Amino acid sequence: MVTQPSKFWSAALYAGITAGVFSTVVQILLWWAFWDVLPSILYRDARFAAAIILGQGVLPPPATLDWQVMFIATGIHSGLSIIYAIALSWLIRHLDLKTSLIAGSLYGLGVFVINMYGFVIIFPWFVDTRDWITVAAHVVFGVSAAVVYKILSE
Repeated sequence: MVTQPSKFWSAALYAGITAGVFSTVVQILLWWAFWDVLPSILYRDARFAAAIILGQGVLPPPATLDWQVMFIATGIHSGLSIIYAIALSWLIRHLDLKTSLIAGSLYGLGVFVINMYGFVIIFPWFVDTRDWITVAAHVVFGVSAAVVYKILSE
């Protein structure tokens, strides 16, 4: 199947936005279900992301709600989600749905490795986010991006 360029881009964009939101919701639900860490872990992770732009000055505890931090972290997360979904969409554009879901799950694992083992060279504070819930959220990201892309690109 050949997808029109505009259809590819819109499907990939929506896949990134949807997968970014869905994987975040899943991560929050897993934190709530298995660990007694909400909302402080959400605030901590938001500070980690915001520190990419704002610098390490936003990292020190306490991990409390800061709207500027949340806004910047959301922007970074959304931007990366869209970029990663565009790359995944390009990789799976000619695959069937079942193969795309498998590729999406493996892609999510790959993004986890890139984010949590590659980017920590530049942003070492992300070491603290290496856990099974973050792995699961990345797999959910890959699978949900693949599903949304395949549905919207048909």
